[in-house]
Amino acid sequence: MSNHSNALVVHKHPSDFVGAKIGMWLFLFTEMLLFGGLFILYAMYRVRYPYEFHLAAAELDVFLGTVNTLFLLTSSLTVVLAIEALQRGKRKLAIWMISITIAFGVGFMVNKFFEWSAKIHHGIYPGSEELMSHSGGEIVFYNLYYTMTGLHGLHVLIGMVIFGVMLYFIARRPRQTEVIDYNILKEYRGQAHLALVNEKGREIGPVADLDEHAEFVDIKISYEAVPGKMDPRNLIKLENSGLYWHLVDVIWIFLFPLFYLIT
Repeated sequence: MSNHSNALVVHKHPSDFVGAKIGMWLFLFTEMLLFGGLFILYAMYRVRYPYEFHLAAAELDVFLGTVNTLFLLTSSLTVVLAIEALQRGKRKLAIWMISITIAFGVGFMVNKFFEWSAKIHHGIYPGSEELMSHSGGEIVFYNLYYTMTGLHGLHVLIGMVIFGVMLYFIARRPRQTEVIDYNILKEYRGQAHLALVNEKGREIGPVADLDEHAEFVDIKISYEAVPGKMDPRNLIKLENSGLYWHLVDVIWIFLFPLFYLIT
């Protein structure tokens, strides 16, 4: 804005990238506490019912578990490639890598659906008459199995939604928005106008007069979707999303051998 004698410059505070990363690590720590408690519970019952856990684990589909492990491990790679692509300004490659990550997540959930469906079809689910006819150790095993893999599956779904949101942010045209508060604006009402200026501060052309009725100014700038105009905040968002997804993968790396391989 200009009133021919004074100039008002509005600076937008940069995003706190360090704070965002620290906040994400704190959130991941709470997730580790949650699953860590479940792992401890599993270990206690495993020691108490070793033979029953052996019998119950033998009934799980190791092939589907292995395929799901490959899905998640490969998806971690595509997440890293997406972050690397965005760092280099390769927007389209980042979009492809994120899309592939979501596809792997879908594949994981489809396999889990078939696996759970087969067990439920045979009457093996918490509270069923068929399960209650088994030994106490097997009942505990399947209760832990449905609880821990179900909670993990929920995290996979959340991760897929997060990456879907990231696709929107990365694919859309970058925008910058500035709002000039009324308390600042009121000093210039009736005696100034909004104008475009170049890097040296020279006025290029007027945009609008700020008369006495102006209450606020909302400035929105849209850029062409080119690498040079990418929003830097998208990178930290994608990195935090990747950290979350890596945690989901690490949790599965523990769940897979505990339920499927250690018999």
